[in-house]
Amino acid sequence: MNQILMTKTENSKKIAIYKRFFKIQFVFSLFIVCSLVILFIIYIHSLQQKQQISNMLMNNYGVYKLYTNNSNTNYSDNIVTDSSHSLFGIIEIPKINIYYPIFSKTTEELLKIAPCKFYGNSPSQNGNICIAGHNYNNSLFFSNINLLNNNDEIFIYDNNGKKYVYYVFKTYEVNESDLSPVFDYNYNSKELTLITCNNFNNNRIIVKASQL
Repeated sequence: MNQILMTKTENSKKIAIYKRFFKIQFVFSLFIVCSLVILFIIYIHSLQQKQQISNMLMNNYGVYKLYTNNSNTNYSDNIVTDSSHSLFGIIEIPKINIYYPIFSKTTEELLKIAPCKFYGNSPSQNGNICIAGHNYNNSLFFSNINLLNNNDEIFIYDNNGKKYVYYVFKTYEVNESDLSPVFDYNYNSKELTLITCNNFNNNRIIVKASQL
């Protein structure tokens, strides 16, 4: 009889230990899930803020362009609008609904707000204009440029409002350290190179286009 009572007691202790273990495991799992949800919400909020800043910049393009060339006024997101942060123009890609201002310089902070030119001169001159934009996976900037096909149109507007039309002739990927797309162009033509990240394999997505 005592052995039966001892066995029941031991079983009760084991059950209590298991219950305590599963309770701790449940609380820990709940904490992890809640943390991931909070991080995801913060990430989405951050993207929305950047989208709002970019939209505001686009909506106030004329005024912003004027002040980038004539003042040191502080701007949103701790960006200082001096001459080093002036605007190069506007990029429009009708097929994927892109319409963004382009900064004339490239920094990590500016890349969070809009695409940036990091190589090349004017679209009226021969050469290769390289524009980088973050890939926010179908919500911002250059996330959909991989959907472009040959002969799709890309429009660049300079600060005087003149429109330059480029036609896609090549789309491919390179290793993140491969700089060849910057220097691989016909020196007698007017070309455009768009660059963004492939967030799935860390490669760079490249879109090449040229004026006719």
